[in-house]
Amino acid sequence: MTGNYLRPLIYRIAALLLTTVLLSACSGMRPGYETPSVSVQSFRTVPSETGTGLPSFAIGLHVTNPNLEPLELAGISYTVSLDGQQVIKGVGNELPVIEGYGEGTFTVTAAFNVMAGIQLVRSLMSKTNETFDYAFEAKLDPGSYKRKIRIRDSGKISLAGTK
Repeated sequence: MTGNYLRPLIYRIAALLLTTVLLSACSGMRPGYETPSVSVQSFRTVPSETGTGLPSFAIGLHVTNPNLEPLELAGISYTVSLDGQQVIKGVGNELPVIEGYGEGTFTVTAAFNVMAGIQLVRSLMSKTNETFDYAFEAKLDPGSYKRKIRIRDSGKISLAGTK
């Protein structure tokens, strides 16, 4: 007899939980939201913090936020590829807030991937042309319940004028 009275209560609680989950899933979808842009502003070698003697790189990034709400980044992960080899990888979590319709610049540090570097040198030595492809890929994390922002910038670098 008691079970018959509890069943409607259990159904109501389950429906309430399901509604809550569905509404929180929809909170990441923002109509009219434009993807922020990220561009590489600087790229330089810095001493390695690990003591391995391998170079690390300081990469200056410029972020433009084309939206009304501030962009509060929890973190970023990124790679730099040359001729298809991921030679540099890094992450960062001390990032500034980019105000709505604003811009900001920050620097992240990345490590060199030795094995990919060796493969890159081998690939460049066997090339007959004087250009190679580059790609910068980043995943910006705006925090919980918001979609990750993925950005890719790629092109060609010419070595023709460097001789």
